[in-house]
Amino acid sequence: MAFAVQDSGKGPAAALRVSPHAERGGLKARERRVGWLFLAPALIAFVAVILVPFLRALGLAFTRYDLQTPVPEFIGLGNFHAILTSPEILGSFVTTAIYVVLATAGSVLLGLSWALILNQPFRGRAALRAMSLIPWVLPSTVTAFVWGWIFNSRFGVLNALLTSLGVIDYPTAWLSTSGGAMTAIVITKVWFSVPLFMSFFLAGLQSLDKEQLEAARVDGAHNLALLRDHILPHLKPVMLVVIVLGVIGNLQHFDTIFALTGGGPVRATSVLSIEVYRRAFDQWDIGMASAVGLLWVATILPAAWFYLRHLLKGA
Repeated sequence: MAFAVQDSGKGPAAALRVSPHAERGGLKARERRVGWLFLAPALIAFVAVILVPFLRALGLAFTRYDLQTPVPEFIGLGNFHAILTSPEILGSFVTTAIYVVLATAGSVLLGLSWALILNQPFRGRAALRAMSLIPWVLPSTVTAFVWGWIFNSRFGVLNALLTSLGVIDYPTAWLSTSGGAMTAIVITKVWFSVPLFMSFFLAGLQSLDKEQLEAARVDGAHNLALLRDHILPHLKPVMLVVIVLGVIGNLQHFDTIFALTGGGPVRATSVLSIEVYRRAFDQWDIGMASAVGLLWVATILPAAWFYLRHLLKGA
């Protein structure tokens, strides 16, 4: 059987010509391969550093694995039952909630206030904006040591200032009391986070319609009315993102708390990150540390889900 081939009359070059659709398809395939090639190092790092240790900890959460049990022994939900009956661990959840609420609220309020100030036209505004980022640029452990020196009971700047003003008669050991230690770690985290939050709010303020504000002022609106009726509604999407990011960051915060108080005094600042560290590296109870860490991740997931949902919706 013979097949007839219709000659287009354009010669051999017509047979070699590739359609535009095929060219675009081949280009997209090459772009995908190049994209996966660039993505491969990040995926490998994610699997090796995050996914594999998390899956390992997930399995160890259901085992007894400590100094007396060098080989993991499956105990089911035993670790989680121990958590529910442990006042110390349950207290860590309460301490974490207090810390997250105070640190997030303080960072958002001060970040918004500072952004409103830096959004006003005045001489030296650009330099002040740049200087405002210094706390965020500094390493967190350096920040913790600076504030540790400020709250120091013998050589601290805070005691020297309050004594000179006559507020206190004798130096106070701020980090040796429960309230003082919690206040110290909250202030340190707020000071560390305000520049980042200020940047978010300042970016949102740049897109605010200035003519709308001027028209409201002409109609007799005062500053509080402008803030309530115009500025805050405009910043609502930014506010949601900033609050969620603040909650996620404060739930997993560790370094400045550990460097400043170590979780003390008497577990007053022992948040979940400190609790996991102590269980794993002080008591060598890897099974219990994995179980606490699993519940710790569970507290972060709702905020992370909300943030990703908001991010993908706006994409």
